[in-house]
Amino acid sequence: MTELEDRICGAILGAYIGDALALGPHWYYQLDELRATYGPWITDYTEPQPGRYHAGLKAGQSGQAGFILDLLLQSLTEHKGYDEADFCQRLDDTLFPQLDGTPMQGPGGYTSQSIRETWRKRTLEHRPWGQVAGLADTTEAAERILALAVRYALQPASLARHVSSNTALTQCDTTVMAMTTAYASVLGGLVRGEPLDAETSGRLMALVRDGSLPFHSVTSAGEGTPPPGPEAIHHAGHFPSPDALLTVSCIARAAADPGCQIEPAWKVSLVYGMPCAVYHQFPAVYYLAARFQGDVESALLHAVNGGGQNQARAMLAGALCGAIGGLQAMPERFIQGLEHHERRLALARTLAGQVLADQAGSVET
Repeated sequence: MTELEDRICGAILGAYIGDALALGPHWYYQLDELRATYGPWITDYTEPQPGRYHAGLKAGQSGQAGFILDLLLQSLTEHKGYDEADFCQRLDDTLFPQLDGTPMQGPGGYTSQSIRETWRKRTLEHRPWGQVAGLADTTEAAERILALAVRYALQPASLARHVSSNTALTQCDTTVMAMTTAYASVLGGLVRGEPLDAETSGRLMALVRDGSLPFHSVTSAGEGTPPPGPEAIHHAGHFPSPDALLTVSCIARAAADPGCQIEPAWKVSLVYGMPCAVYHQFPAVYYLAARFQGDVESALLHAVNGGGQNQARAMLAGALCGAIGGLQAMPERFIQGLEHHERRLALARTLAGQVLADQAGSVET
């Protein structure tokens, strides 16, 4: 396995593992209750408690984010690239028939606000795709587009185009879209082998200036203001601010600065906030990844033990740290304890093969 293949498989498995590790202790906002239920430090997969989120599922199984990630990976590998119509059809045929519009139901035992809203508009109101997105400010889309970030890591312009388009299927808030695309761009850089450090934002801004990433470089000489209108969001220069790209290096500097480290690191959830919104989740994810780098186990366990929306925190941090450390950095107990790990690893390896094939052909689609 090449280093690139190792990073690709690490990112994908890291996401799945993070999602499953937090299944049992998901959404405990009272940390005393979390500790009383699962002990002082969670170290492995656990079962949800009766009457709580995901009740009835077993240790090592996935939440709905993992289920949807399966659908996108299957589409990507079968079509050798992103086919949006096919992915939407999979949601229509495979996910939506299992939903009824209520939260505590559906694959994974819980359905997010974002997916419920999309289901309602698509299934009950019969709106076409492109008219069903909602305003939920969560990382719902980020938890699936990480597969697109990995698939198109070597093609930053394609990465940004496909990620923003896929995000817009279910989320239409442009700030959420900008922050989701920024996260994908960071992940893509890590898959390419770039470090996560104080210079990450500078490398991303270079991609803005060459037109690869869809952010408006407001401080560049000669830049005009981006044209208005939601139809512009998929084109380079039309997210109005690059701040979502600048956040990551600010946090990476803090993580490396002994004078402002968060100790213990699980308290990142207290510093940035436990809730689900992107402005709580992405900073915490960047901190954990910058702090622990390729130490996947430490990043995941601190993400999970911080409580609150630890499932998204662990899933997104797992992808970043998995891309840095590769599959070889993944604890064997995490791989073996993950449901469907053999099938999911096979999908990751197929995806890696497609990335290598694009690299050999120098394809930008």
